[in-house]
Amino acid sequence: MKTRKIVSVAMAGLMATSALAACKQNGVGGTKEFSSFFCTPATVEITDDNEIKGIITEKIGASCKETWLTGQDAGEAIGVLMASGEYPDFINGGDSSKQLYEAGALVAWDDYIEKYPNIKEFYTDYEWDQFRQSDGHIYWMNPFDNIYGEDMTTEHSGEAFWIQVRVLEWANYPEITTLDEYFDLLEEYNEANPQTPEGADNIPYTILCEDWRYFCLENAPQFLDGYPNDGSVIVDPDTEQVVDYNTTDTAKAYFLKLNEEYHKGIVDPESFTQTYDEYISKLSTGRVLGMVDQWWDFAYTVNDIFKSNDTEQYGYNYVPLPITIDGRDNQWYTPGGQLNVSSGIAITTSCKDVEGAFQFIDDLLGQEILDLRNWGVKDVDYCVDDQGLYYRTDEQIANCADQNYKSTHLCTYSYFPNYSGTSRDGKNAMTPSQQPSLFLATVPDKVKACFEAYGAETYVDMLHSVNNAGVWFPMWSYSNNMNTSTDGGTAFTRMGECKHEWLPIVVMSDDFESDWAAYQAAYAETKPEDFLAEMQTELDNRIQNYNDFMAANS
Repeated sequence: MKTRKIVSVAMAGLMATSALAACKQNGVGGTKEFSSFFCTPATVEITDDNEIKGIITEKIGASCKETWLTGQDAGEAIGVLMASGEYPDFINGGDSSKQLYEAGALVAWDDYIEKYPNIKEFYTDYEWDQFRQSDGHIYWMNPFDNIYGEDMTTEHSGEAFWIQVRVLEWANYPEITTLDEYFDLLEEYNEANPQTPEGADNIPYTILCEDWRYFCLENAPQFLDGYPNDGSVIVDPDTEQVVDYNTTDTAKAYFLKLNEEYHKGIVDPESFTQTYDEYISKLSTGRVLGMVDQWWDFAYTVNDIFKSNDTEQYGYNYVPLPITIDGRDNQWYTPGGQLNVSSGIAITTSCKDVEGAFQFIDDLLGQEILDLRNWGVKDVDYCVDDQGLYYRTDEQIANCADQNYKSTHLCTYSYFPNYSGTSRDGKNAMTPSQQPSLFLATVPDKVKACFEAYGAETYVDMLHSVNNAGVWFPMWSYSNNMNTSTDGGTAFTRMGECKHEWLPIVVMSDDFESDWAAYQAAYAETKPEDFLAEMQTELDNRIQNYNDFMAANS
């Protein structure tokens, strides 16, 4: 293809470096090669001869073979590793991180953090302290949601009620702030336009429920009541008490609404049986008008497909709406990065070169390597203007959205620590999606028109979120690591199982009131009070720890 020829010519001066790096990845020349496993399916799996991976390897003298979750759930995969006692050098166990810690599978970081300046810089002393486990040691750092310098956020990476811009355009960009208004619009649009511009039947609203991703169904009530994403509980900022969002009046009203929309044919009847891959496939066709999800769970794949097959022109892209139960202030978006201490990149006791593993992480956080990971190769994947600002040409934008190009050329090391915000040069954004000029250049025309209609410049602006998150935020960074070793963890597990079983029944029910009552009775039997008590203890501890730290450093 023409694009690949242009890239190959531009890369000519770098191919020798890539070839040498490829040899060194196989042990030639003393280059270190580490192994890793991440408890999530890969969005893009890079090839062994990936060009930028080879360049990074040459520059830092090390590489990492990344492996991802395939054919198992995360718990099963971690269970197999723990049973064998053999681990990769690096691991991100996700919700199973605490199990790895309790099994003695992880290396403590305390003696290493100070030796590696880029690692040390990644968190403040207070933030590092939050990662300490019950034995007083640190075992991982989370790779995500860390802002360097100025917050340059343009995308709303979190959860929202999303809607295709074609729906808003058709309705002349109405103000939609309540749950009823949202579904009314979906109904009206679908009645007037039952098919996509390409002739396929619309799916007005779908729900992803597979495995841990059932947050797309179950946790909307906290947002609908105007609270931020503490994940597993609501925290009342006035009383500093945890509240169970599963039993509120808003929770009942929300599931009643889904039930009504299901019986109207608005909710996808395959919602409760579809896999994640099937869900992404549906979104990628442009048939789905709306859904609840987190941006990172769908947009990077779906938007690139829209761009690659030129279906952006139809208005298939999604924007978030500031939906609450009654139009009150919302907190769908929480600025400033979220400190998730429940999981992260860890080094295992199977690693034969712990110092080298820490050096690898440290090197990946150097600015030159961050530019390679995030932006690519200068004059190939991006250009620099006279003011030193990075930009991409139309061809470079198209290349970087192409799945094959991502696999063979780009290397983000996506589950190793990275930053958003501003580069250390003080001019550019760390990531292309946050570079103002590039963001505007890559936003589809129909999304731009939508932004303009609502007086917004970014996806974040569409939400008009307030920020009342407390020092405890987010509480999910604790509950994600709970297990059946405590009464609270046992209750949390049973609560999840109960919701997995009952919420689809409630949504599809022919007698909502009866099934809601049966669900609430089954839910009460899981002893949620034990979970709430443990979460309250954690909340109190976080507030006390913060107050103690501030007092000691005042």
